[in-house]
Amino acid sequence: MKKLRVLLLVHDLLLPPDDADQLDWEETYPYQMELDVQAALRELGHEVETLGVKTDLDVIRQRAAAFKPHVAFNVLTDFHDITAYESHVVSYFELLKLPYTGCNPRGIMLGNDKVLSKQIMMGHGVPCPKFASFLPGTKKPRLAKNMDYPVIVKSAIEHGSTGLSQASVVKSDRQLEKRVAYMFDKVGGEVIAEQFIPGREMTCSIVGNGNRLTVLPVWEVWFTKLAKNKHAICTEQLKWNVDYAQSIGIKTGRVRRMGEQEEKAVQKIARDAYKSLGLSGYARVDMRMDADGNVYVIEANVNPDITAIEDFSEAAQEAGMTYNDLIQLIVTSGVKYAAPWKAGPNKKYM
Repeated sequence: MKKLRVLLLVHDLLLPPDDADQLDWEETYPYQMELDVQAALRELGHEVETLGVKTDLDVIRQRAAAFKPHVAFNVLTDFHDITAYESHVVSYFELLKLPYTGCNPRGIMLGNDKVLSKQIMMGHGVPCPKFASFLPGTKKPRLAKNMDYPVIVKSAIEHGSTGLSQASVVKSDRQLEKRVAYMFDKVGGEVIAEQFIPGREMTCSIVGNGNRLTVLPVWEVWFTKLAKNKHAICTEQLKWNVDYAQSIGIKTGRVRRMGEQEEKAVQKIARDAYKSLGLSGYARVDMRMDADGNVYVIEANVNPDITAIEDFSEAAQEAGMTYNDLIQLIVTSGVKYAAPWKAGPNKKYM
């Protein structure tokens, strides 16, 4: 394995301190992913420089000019606290002709837009829930004629289940109006109302570019202590409140009660979604399965959490990889990604 110079790009507030290896988990939790990636890269023998990025992208140009990295390992998921700027940062890498890990700018933009991504996936035959979308200022949101209640109302543009709660599942026009208005006020931006699919929550993580994809085992999320009147959904509170998550008994692991052929069919749906959006690097495809076994893609999460103890990494372990193997695979995919500046004008890339 060739040893590389790797520029690890992190948010400035998540820059691991020099003594991080001597701190308790409670102290390192906010930047655990950054710390895990940094440690893995160094254990793999790469020369690593970690750069905290705040509000000036020129620091990337300056460090790249001085360090001359073979690849930038990118874990920046927004810029100026704006999710939509995530793709702009990666576009800057391409303007610098700097190889990078993770998804390409167009794929990030499509993956982060729940409305446009569904339109594209459905156009490619990928099963998705029916949906309606509402731009800010819409006073009387209504479902499309081919939709029925219940629906789940969420941000069309934000990550991390922002604004998502049990109240997001609505069953009437009046409830829809109230929830859409709430999302406009508290989150902002376009809102999507998606046919709610009661059933099982699953994910499938993928690494690679074009047709050279490593599709990891299907993972499932379930709850062992959830009250019967609650919906089995990954709310904002569930994702960011460890105590609450433990109180409802959240569990994740290799998909349960599913044969090999059925799992391969689910993996194919995830793979088709990944390819239809032109994703690269790595992503996690979120899905739900109804009582009849029908699988629907909810969204594709580009550049998801790759902390060593998170689902993406655990799925890789289930496939026989160590955490270091996974990080090396992500690095290799970044080095090999044929960005437009490598292909030249009017040539195919990916």
